[in-house]
Amino acid sequence: MDVHRSFAQVAVLDRGKVTEEFRVELDYDAVLGFGQTLQKDDEVILEATGNTSAIVRLLTPFVAKVVIANPLQVKAIAHARVKTDKVDARILAQ
Repeated sequence: MDVHRSFAQVAVLDRGKVTEEFRVELDYDAVLGFGQTLQKDDEVILEATGNTSAIVRLLTPFVAKVVIANPLQVKAIAHARVKTDKVDARILAQ
């Protein structure tokens, strides 16, 4: 999840391929609704931002693991020539 103030861009990785891309609004009901679509063995990776901890609290009950990535330490994002929400979400998923 490439997290912004009011939405997150999501890339779903399955067997090494991005299978879905979409946005999730960052309001309580939308994040819970997204969480309910996840499986217990799924893992979520979020870009660290100001509202990341709230998202982590909401999604943790639905998945096996939630990881917070520092975008400055994720080399592929920090040095990407083309930076878009979709590109960042794909890189985080991979």
